[in-house]
This record gives sequence, C-alpha cells and structure tokens, in this order.
Amino acid sequence: MYATNQQPGTIKLKRAPESDASELKTLFSATNPHSEKPSKPKSKAANKPQKVLLIEHRRAFNCEIILSKVKTPLPGLMEHVLNLDELAMDADQVDNLIKFCPTKEEMELLKGYKGEPEALGKCEQFFLELMKVPRWESKLRVFFYKLKFTTLVADQMKNLNDLYLSVEQASYLLSLMSSVKLRRVLQKVLSLRNALNLGTTRGAAVGFRLDSLLILNETCGSSNKMTLMHYLCKVLADKLPELLDFSKDLGSLEPASKIQIKNLAENMQLITKGFERVIQEKKLCKNDGHGSKKFRKSLKTFLASAEPDMKSMASLFSQVGKRLDGLIIYFGEDPMKCPYEKVVETLFKFVRMFNQARDENCKQIEAEKKAAQKAAEQERLKAEENEKSKVQNHSKMESELIRNKTPIESAEYCFLFFPFYIIKKWWKNRSGVLVAAASACVPAFFDEKKGNDLVLIDEEEGFPW
Repeated sequence: MYATNQQPGTIKLKRAPESDASELKTLFSATNPHSEKPSKPKSKAANKPQKVLLIEHRRAFNCEIILSKVKTPLPGLMEHVLNLDELAMDADQVDNLIKFCPTKEEMELLKGYKGEPEALGKCEQFFLELMKVPRWESKLRVFFYKLKFTTLVADQMKNLNDLYLSVEQASYLLSLMSSVKLRRVLQKVLSLRNALNLGTTRGAAVGFRLDSLLILNETCGSSNKMTLMHYLCKVLADKLPELLDFSKDLGSLEPASKIQIKNLAENMQLITKGFERVIQEKKLCKNDGHGSKKFRKSLKTFLASAEPDMKSMASLFSQVGKRLDGLIIYFGEDPMKCPYEKVVETLFKFVRMFNQARDENCKQIEAEKKAAQKAAEQERLKAEENEKSKVQNHSKMESELIRNKTPIESAEYCFLFFPFYIIKKWWKNRSGVLVAAASACVPAFFDEKKGNDLVLIDEEEGFPW
C-alpha cells in the first residue's frame, strides 16, 4: 500500500506523529515489559548473618521447641535454677531440660568452638550456659525434686493414711486374725486334706500353704460333677451350718485387696532417694566457689522445711508395714517371699469361690427338692387315675354281669325282690306314691320265651314264671 500511495494521482498521507510511534513502541514492543521494572531491595534476612549450628539438626530443633516454652532468657536461666526459683519454671519444663542435657561428644565439640557465643544457635547457647555450672545435671535434678516434693509427699501421705485408716477403722487385720469362723473353716480344710492323703507321708499335716485353698476349686471328684470346694460346703452345711456365712466377718477384705502396697513402697523409695540426693548436693557444692553460695542457702532452707515431712512419712510407712507383715506371718507365710498383695488376694479369691460353691449347692438342693415334689405329684395323679379307672372297670363289669345273667340266676333276684311285689299289690289302691316307689324297686327279669332280653314284670300277669 505504501508503494501505491507514492504514485501520481494518489492521495498523499501525512507523516505519523512522533507520539504515535512512541505509543506503538510501548504497547507492541517485543521486549519483556517486566525486564525494565526496578529490582526490589534485598530483605534484611539476606543481610542477616547465618547462625553456627554444631548440634545435630533434629536434636537442636527439638531442644529449641522446649526452650521456646521457657520464658526465662538463656543468660539468666541457670541463675534461677541455683536459686531454686519456683516462679521461673515449672516441674515439667525442668524435666524436659534434663532430657536435653548435652552429651560428652557435644560438650567436646562446643569446647573447640572459638567464635562468638551469639553466633551459635539457641540450642548451642543453652548447652554453653549449662557447662558454666559445675554438676549442672545434678543441680537441675535437685531443682526438679524441689518443685515436685510438695506434691509427691502429699500424695504419698494421703495413700499411707488411707491404708492406715483401712487397717485401723475397717479393722480387717483384726477381723481376719480374730475370726473364729474362718479359723474353724481352715481347720476343716486341713482335716479334708489329711483324709484324702491318708496312708501317705502327707496324711498327718499340721498345716498347709495359703495358696492351697485355691486348689479346692480345681480338685474334682470321680464323677466330675463336684469339686472339693463343693464337698467342703456340703459337709459344713450338714454338720456346721453356722460356718457357711464366715465371709461376713471379712467384710473389708475386698477393699483391702485393691491396695497396692508395692506402689507405695516404690514411691517411698523414690522420695527418699531424691531427698538423699539433695543432702549430697548440699555437701558437694561447698567447693563450687562463690557462685554457689545462694544455691547452698536455698538447699539448706528446703531441707529444713522438708525434713519433718520425711520423718512423719517414714514413720507412718513403717507402722503400716509392721501391721501388714503381722498379717502375712499369721497365715504362716514369709513376708520376704509372700507379699501382702498375694495374701489378701488369695483370701479374697477363696472367699469368693467358697460363696459361689455354697450357692450352687443350695440351687442344686432346691432343684432336687422341686424334682422330688414334681415326681410325687405325678405319682399321686397317676394313682388317682388308676383308682378312677378301677372304679369304672368295676362298674362296667357289674353291668356286664347283670346283662349276662341266665334265667336260673335271675330267679334268685326274683325271690329277693318278691316282698316288694307283694307290698306293691297291697298298697296299689292306697298310695300312688308308694306304688310308684315299689314299682321302681322291682327289677327287670329275663323272660324265658324271649331269651335273655330284659323285660319289666307286668302288673296284671305277674311274674313270667
């Protein structure tokens, strides 16, 4: 088109203004419009120096999570620990810090670092703060024990008091040892045991182990329908029924079986060891220099306040232990070999199995009684039915006998009832009622002419003979 416009006779176009060319260049340029955008200023993070990380990445990351929950700054962290400041951290936070104490390898690695401490990561800085304090792990554990002491002692004293009250108030030890019924039941068990072992070396025993009581429920008779426990209940029901409710004397045995003295002993040992660690640390920190003076003072104050609680708790634990050992010895067991829990649990199981066998025997006796009553009732009904059948058969036989009478046999009836016939004739015209009654009393006779057919006596003809 441009060439054509330059020919003669054509319209000449004006030259495009510069503004149009500039606009076209802006709108349709092939260059990337974003390339001319001014570059953003670099972030401050890019200029921030990188932290020096010496500890394994995952361990350092987990440690920093724990440290983020502690509000106390790292430079003053151990200062609060040495002062046993309960407001700085709680027991859980101190326990987590103990779990992330540096290993020997990590401490050697940090000792070889010659740079600025501020350039290290937060985990590395925490390790360096710990390494400034002699026996830092022991001091952290003492601080943790001090934070937990009040709760530990309170819980332990509560459990010991509960156990002591169950011993004193419920008096289950006294009831077990003074229960005459229980002692007589155990004597009966011994006699049954000796009777079964008669003729052997074990047939004259003067006692038995406590766990032998549970074997009674496992020893079955020859028919496998009755255990020795059922037989014991049967013998007592026949000869000594007053002993069947001996379990009423042991009413507090079930709650006593739920007490775990082993857990109480473990808690007592844990508290005692912690207290001994505090005493030991108080002695050792004398040589830690001037910086440990506040720490020693704090330990002294804590020990002075905690010592009465420790003595009271130890005394109560000793009293409970002596009473429980007395129960174990009473049943012929060794407290060192047979713990309290086993004794009470065995007695509780024996009582439960005894009551179950006793109830099953009662149900069996009741079932047999009902079966006997039912059999007797059936026998009575059967006897009545037989009696009724006999009566019916007798009536039927009499009827058949009369029906089968011969004329000669009938003559006997004729002579028998002849007086009634005379009376009938005599009173015929005097009393109609008597006549009717006499007629009713006249029997039927056989007519020789008509065979054995029954006919009534005709009043006019008289007897057929």
